[in-house]
Amino acid sequence: MDIRLEPVDEYLHELGPEPTFNESMYFNVVDPARGIGAFFRLGNRANEGRGEMTCCVYLPDGRVAFMFQRPEVTTNDAFDAAGMAFGVVTPFEELTVTYSGKVVVLTDPLEMADPRAAFTTNPYATCEVSLTYRGTAPPFGGEPTVAHERPGEEFARGHYEQLVGARGAISVGDEHFEIDGYGLRDHSWGPRTWQAPWYYRWLVGCGGDDVGFMASRIARKDGDGTRGGFVWDGEQVHVIRHCTVATRWEGDDRYHAHVTAHLSTARAGATGGRSWQLEGEVLNLIPLRNRRDGLVTRISEGLTRWTITPDDGGPARTAHGLSEYLDQIIDGEPVGIDE
Repeated sequence: MDIRLEPVDEYLHELGPEPTFNESMYFNVVDPARGIGAFFRLGNRANEGRGEMTCCVYLPDGRVAFMFQRPEVTTNDAFDAAGMAFGVVTPFEELTVTYSGKVVVLTDPLEMADPRAAFTTNPYATCEVSLTYRGTAPPFGGEPTVAHERPGEEFARGHYEQLVGARGAISVGDEHFEIDGYGLRDHSWGPRTWQAPWYYRWLVGCGGDDVGFMASRIARKDGDGTRGGFVWDGEQVHVIRHCTVATRWEGDDRYHAHVTAHLSTARAGATGGRSWQLEGEVLNLIPLRNRRDGLVTRISEGLTRWTITPDDGGPARTAHGLSEYLDQIIDGEPVGIDE
C-alpha cells in the first residue's frame, strides 16, 4: 500500500464532506523519575458542530486528573478549543501543547466508568499544561493513495505516529511538576466513528531517544482485521507486519492489568525477520466511554511500564507509555475479552 506524508500534513487539512469527518492530534508523555504521565487530545468534528477535548494526568499517588469536553467547533482551521491548543513550530521536529482549565480529580479513576457520577461527586482543581515536544524518531504512517477502509468502518483516512520527547510543566491545583519525559504523538484526519472497530489494542511506549514502539491490533466483527506497528532502535524504524496480544484481566468489569505482546517484522506464518516480546504492567487505568446510535464503546486508558526484549538475545529495555483498549460493550462484556 503506497502512503504519502509531507510536512504540510502536520497542519490542518481541508474539511471533508463526510458528516463524521474528524481531524485530531494526540500527545502522551511519561516522566518515570517524577512518577507522572499524561495524554492530551483535540478532535475537530466541524460538520457536527463540535469538537472533542481530553486532558488526562496520572498523578504520582495514583489519582487521575481528568477533563473531557465537547466544545463548539464549526471550522477545521486550528487545534484550539476548550482551553487546549496545539501548535506546530517545525513539522516533525517541534510542537507545543498547552491547556488551562479545570479537571476533576479522581482518587479512584475507575469511577469514570459512570461519567455523570464521577463528575458530580469528585473535587475539581485548576490545571495548567505547557509542554514542548520534539521528534525522537521519524514519523510512521501517512495517507494511503488508495482508499483502505470499508464503508461504515472509517476510522482515519490519514494517520501517522511519532515517538517524542517532551519538556515543560504540568500543574494540578497547588501541585507543580517539571516534566522531562518521553512519549508518542499521532495525527489523524478523515471520517471517524468510535464504533467502527469491533475492538482494538493500541500499545505504545518510549524509553529514550533510542528505543520505542507502537503495536496495533484492530479487529473486525466479521474477520481478523489488521495487526501491525513499528519498533525504533535508535537507527531504524522496523515495520511490524504481525503481532499477537494476550491480556490478564482484572475485576468484575474486566479491565486489562497486564499485557503480553509479540511483534514480528515477518508476516504471519512466515519465517525470518526480527521479533520482540513486550511485557506491560498497567500502573493506573481510567475507563472512558463513547455512545452513538445505541452502541456503547469503552476505551480503557492504561498507564503502562513496558519491558521490551528482542528475540535475538539483545538486552531488554524499559519503556513507559499507554495501553489503550477499545471494546464495544455487548451484554455488559467487552467483545475482545477472549483475544
